[in-house]
Amino acid sequence: MKKIVLAATAGAMLAPAAHAVDIKAGDWNVNVGGIVNAYYTYVSCSGDAVGGLALATEGIGCGGEDRRTTIGNGLLPNGLVTSATTKQSGFDIKAHIGIYHATATDSAIAQNSEVDVRQAYFSFGNADLGTFKLGRDNGIFGANAIFGDMTLIGAGAPVQATQRGRVSLGHIGAGYAYVGYYGQMAYSSPKLSGFSVDAGVFNPVADSPIVSAAQYSTRSNPQVQAQLTYADGLLKAWIGAKSQKFKAVAVGASDFTMSGWEAGASFQQGAFGLLANYEGGKGLGVLSDADQGNVRSKHWLLQGTFKASEKLKLGLGYGISKNDDNTAGTNGLKSNANLTAGAYYALTGAITLVGEVGQTRSKSFTGGEAKMNGAAFGGILFF
Repeated sequence: MKKIVLAATAGAMLAPAAHAVDIKAGDWNVNVGGIVNAYYTYVSCSGDAVGGLALATEGIGCGGEDRRTTIGNGLLPNGLVTSATTKQSGFDIKAHIGIYHATATDSAIAQNSEVDVRQAYFSFGNADLGTFKLGRDNGIFGANAIFGDMTLIGAGAPVQATQRGRVSLGHIGAGYAYVGYYGQMAYSSPKLSGFSVDAGVFNPVADSPIVSAAQYSTRSNPQVQAQLTYADGLLKAWIGAKSQKFKAVAVGASDFTMSGWEAGASFQQGAFGLLANYEGGKGLGVLSDADQGNVRSKHWLLQGTFKASEKLKLGLGYGISKNDDNTAGTNGLKSNANLTAGAYYALTGAITLVGEVGQTRSKSFTGGEAKMNGAAFGGILFF
């Protein structure tokens, strides 16, 4: 189970927030801000035994019990974020470091000192040239899905095996593959008639298998990700792709190339918002790249939101992740699906109170089904 916790970093970049501290030092502007959140989550699990990364089972969804309670982070961890910006020789320059930490553990006396440095990069560029980024940050593929997910500031699927010691899952593994954090060299183009391109080479990663020993390692080729985006007024649309070669290290496994593509759009008209995203391909994994090996899968996410008042937003999101092939890597898992209804109330400009209820279902290729009912109540602070 520890591998699940380590794999499911589940989370994401901070939403734009007012920085708590702004410091001017010569030509540099230094900004310090962050995020703190906590949610009371309760889950109950029932149904059949389903293998693999079945999020709704007692083993994963309820952390080894038929029901469980956790007071911990939602989809975002706690974080302290520092950035420094300047302009030199016609270039806009930025350095960014984000340090993150989890709230909940199974002990009241053990040290809770594990730190996750998800972001540590610098960038340079300008309006005519575009921007180059070097360092560690989230990937390009899947970013619009997770950052547009309404449960980003809530919990989504409150999977106990990941929330204790890390975070909940939102719609990861039940609507989209995880965006991932990588060492990278990436480029973002200037916008032209509403269109822009993001592309980069990323440090190749080995598989992080959950149900078996490691099957694959990296080759010398980097991982490649790219995305074309159109944004104009109310509409944003995108298509993207990712690829990496994996080398077999276990007997019976064969080399393969992870290949995935996605397409999606978001639309905002007055109080109403819609988001749809599709991902498909081979080796995309659930909690990390290729964690099910050479498996073809599909991921769908559909979300609608309504701003009922100046402070209150309501939303309903459904996601499903389906494996096409019943291979050894899936351990019989056919699909994970999650339906979440949420209410998000802006108590102040910094604090949002959140209430969510939902159900996660996992199905096997043999017809078995597991069900997890869950609820999350709490809040998040950006400073």
